Amino acid sequence: MRSGSSRSFPDDPAGSGSEAVYTGEVIPRERIRNFCIIAHVDHGKSTLADRLLEVTGTISKRDLTEQVLDQMDLEREKGITIKAKAVRMLYRALDGQDYQLNLIDTPGHVDFAYEVSRALASCEGALLVVDAAQGIEAQTLANTYQAIEHNLTIIPVINKIDLPSAQPEHVADEVERVIGLAREDCIMASAKTGVGTIEILEAIVRQVPAPVGEATKPVRALIFDSHYDTHKGVVAYVRMIDGSLKAGQKIVMIQTGITADLLEVGAFRPKGVQEASLEPGEVGYIATGLKSVADCRVGDTVTDASRPAPEALDGYRPVKPMVYAGFFPVESTDFPLLRDALDKLKLNDASLVYQPETSVALGFGFRCGFLGLLHMEIVQERLERDYNLNLLATVPSVEYEVLTTKGEILKVDNPSGLPSPDRIETISEPWMGIQVVAPKNYIGAIMDLVTARRGEYKKMEYLDEGRVLLQYSVPLAEIIIDFFDQLKSRTQGYASLDYAIEGLRAGPLVRLDVLVNGEPVDALSLIIHRDKAYDHGRVLVEKLRGLIPRHMFEIPIQAAVGARVIARETVRAMRKDVLSKCYGGDISRKRKLLEKQKEGKQRMKRVGNVEIPQEAFLAVLKLS
Repeated sequence: MRSGSSRSFPDDPAGSGSEAVYTGEVIPRERIRNFCIIAHVDHGKSTLADRLLEVTGTISKRDLTEQVLDQMDLEREKGITIKAKAVRMLYRALDGQDYQLNLIDTPGHVDFAYEVSRALASCEGALLVVDAAQGIEAQTLANTYQAIEHNLTIIPVINKIDLPSAQPEHVADEVERVIGLAREDCIMASAKTGVGTIEILEAIVRQVPAPVGEATKPVRALIFDSHYDTHKGVVAYVRMIDGSLKAGQKIVMIQTGITADLLEVGAFRPKGVQEASLEPGEVGYIATGLKSVADCRVGDTVTDASRPAPEALDGYRPVKPMVYAGFFPVESTDFPLLRDALDKLKLNDASLVYQPETSVALGFGFRCGFLGLLHMEIVQERLERDYNLNLLATVPSVEYEVLTTKGEILKVDNPSGLPSPDRIETISEPWMGIQVVAPKNYIGAIMDLVTARRGEYKKMEYLDEGRVLLQYSVPLAEIIIDFFDQLKSRTQGYASLDYAIEGLRAGPLVRLDVLVNGEPVDALSLIIHRDKAYDHGRVLVEKLRGLIPRHMFEIPIQAAVGARVIARETVRAMRKDVLSKCYGGDISRKRKLLEKQKEGKQRMKRVGNVEIPQEAFLAVLKLS
């Protein structure tokens, strides 16, 4: 096993093992290395990227800030990477040669696994970063398996060896036993102090293979990300395979057939810097001038319009949303602003899907599809911050497959779209395979949680004498709301979670409706397992009773499955004492006043509108 190098920050910037000064020369393909950094959340990916940028001289110490590649405010606040970032570095290795290193920094959270898969397809190698104090986590395994599927060269890095609780030797043994990478190949490093950075760069140069590709072949470049620029149109991030691209060249997207004239080509250092050309094996960007990201899809192949490639490259699997929710503006007049905001956000987030939706309770809005709850939270915060919108989000749901009595198959992601019970033959829901890594002391707590969520046990495996890997099958609808929070709470924050889609299974599912004052509130409807409908409905109406303000008339709140009411609560009416002016006299006069008040209340109940506050819709997310 190699210990961390003490020459992490060389004094001689022109000496061997330091940064190469950019002179404008073209680095031959044999000395290009494309790699990414994969790890679990908070294992030090972004910090390691900072050190690599600093040691190679890509960024001066004066301009260096923490999380250089995490440019969004939300990324810095939450301490996570949301979007994959590309950056080009020049490095003078110990052999005296200059190498071009193209780094793609990837997210670690399971919701952004799609970003990871795109980055892996653009690389030949991967740095697998493992925390020396926490060891292998669920997402570490998931990302490693993805890298193996893409046939990448994996370089294991044991990070944070400077922590007092670090156990680098123990973690190296774990890497060898669980993943199968030799412990001698593990590089001991501290991204915070810079220890081991030179060894990591040397390992990339020696172990990661050079990209394949020929300059004489027709142009083929894979689009792995994109963003929209006001002046340059759609800027596509590309990995060159064959041929070269230059400004002024006419290109065509093979899958969509869209043509464009290249306004600019360049590389990220880490900000975009214009280059004369992009050659085979290089990673960079092209400014297309296109006005719609839909014309420049992620996974498409760029080629030369005058000499097109005969076939496209293998792209990416199409992104499939896992969680759906409705976004409605609190002020109905903001609907056009919400539409424009989603259109602009879609330009920078290829995984976001949406379509217009109308709700009786909430008015006009959009039904949006997300990769997970964190993705949904990020999108909502970006819409509210960047576009100054006040939004109401409905209860998250998943996509169900409904087989009707006529043999038709319907895709339903909104409870209001479910057919009437007499037309339904079966309802199928998506099931997930989950992996939980946690200390063995919490096995019972984890099993109780998963069993309560209709989980089915698959297997248990000890990673070492203190930690265990549990595998279950669980319905997606049971884990999208608060499963992760509950898991962290019951294991004191030690458990980590990864999940992947397994398929659809039919089950006894029903639609639980909420009626307020006799009117169904579609935004509060849920598709739920029949066995859980009563308990869920009872808790829901109890919560709503405390959240809906009192009116001048009595408000019944009911939970119903079909035509059958299964739970009810009542919001008492505010009362005016109409007998206060009666100091005495005949009882019939008092009775007459009370009857008159009762008739007025009933008439008010028929024509009155019940104001439902935003907290009532959020209450569904917080059911115990």
